[in-house]
Amino acid sequence: MLTMEEAQMLLTQKVEEIIQTEKVSLFDALGRKLAEDIIAVRDQPPFPRSPLDGYALRGEDTTGASHDTPVTLKVIGKVYAGSVYEGTVKKGEAVRLMTGAPIPDGADTVIRQEDTDLGGDTVSVYRELRPYQNYCYQGEDYQAGSILVKKGRTLHAGIITVIASLGKTEVEVFKRPRIALLSTGDEVLLPEAEWKPGKIYDTNRAYIGSRLMELQNPPVFSEHISDEGSVVAEEIRRIAPVTDLIITTGGVSVGEKDIMHEVVDILGAKQLFWKVRVKPGSPTLAFIWEGTLVLCLSGNPFGAIANFELLGRPVLYALTGQEKWKLRTQQAKLQNDFIKPAGGRRFLRGWLEDGKVYLNGKNQASGAILAMADCNCLIEITPDMAGAKAGECVQVYML
Repeated sequence: MLTMEEAQMLLTQKVEEIIQTEKVSLFDALGRKLAEDIIAVRDQPPFPRSPLDGYALRGEDTTGASHDTPVTLKVIGKVYAGSVYEGTVKKGEAVRLMTGAPIPDGADTVIRQEDTDLGGDTVSVYRELRPYQNYCYQGEDYQAGSILVKKGRTLHAGIITVIASLGKTEVEVFKRPRIALLSTGDEVLLPEAEWKPGKIYDTNRAYIGSRLMELQNPPVFSEHISDEGSVVAEEIRRIAPVTDLIITTGGVSVGEKDIMHEVVDILGAKQLFWKVRVKPGSPTLAFIWEGTLVLCLSGNPFGAIANFELLGRPVLYALTGQEKWKLRTQQAKLQNDFIKPAGGRRFLRGWLEDGKVYLNGKNQASGAILAMADCNCLIEITPDMAGAKAGECVQVYML
């Protein structure tokens, strides 16, 4: 039986980081890994512009201006954002302009409209300004030819905004891992099915699928399959050539319906391991078939959840190199007791806030679901701990 770290290492050694790329719409690029440097094709702003509504003028013309001694200037034009004033501002002149409008030639500052009488043909200025006060220089944000975003960054809204400022509609990104989800179990119902005695609804695909979508990598295939080894094996044969990772839930223990061992035999696949020294979800199985990694998780809801996070995420980190998949851990002070001895390395559902971590609810059984509604971390209980007591420092794994 492997430790969790041994299982992680074995899994991640069997996959290679994806280097194939594709062009996608900028507005479909959220969460994707950038496959090109983003280089500025022009200055930003591309011209000196006004940061406010007011009047463009020469700073020296406002010398001595105040409410008691206003300076009156001739208004020679008006310019809005998106248009350009073609003339030149000379001594004693001003141009009415709006926020974002280009500052006309000859002007070196902008006075806000609140510091004027908002005149028509002339304007009275009530404040003295220095040259280049209230003046946005051409290229003060970035200059043409500079690298704005380096290859390898994960695209978030802020980066997409920068790229949009260049007028780009598409961006080169690395292809996402193609992930397939298969849940097994004749006791499992699809969400739309009518409930029957002895049945439960499929929560495993709901969790793993929504986590993948939450991290901007939706599964390319998701299906529930009956407890027949030949059926599961045939489905893996069908989807493996077009997937980078197949995640299954259920059928990994030692009962008559634990079919994944049979699937390995039917496929003639190379088994990597069976069982990991953690609770819940210890009977995790992994194998390679035709170059595709298949990670088989427990059918118990929390067993599937915990081991997707602890074993599945490292695989996705290895496939993508994206930090969002990396397991993040920290120390926190436990706020309530867990009186049951760990009996090995155990993970519990918790809520971390301000360096304090709270156990969720009273039911931490692997089949319990409600505690996941307020869960943002997994709390590690080590084999040497006789349960856990409030006030102890524990390691938590962030979800």
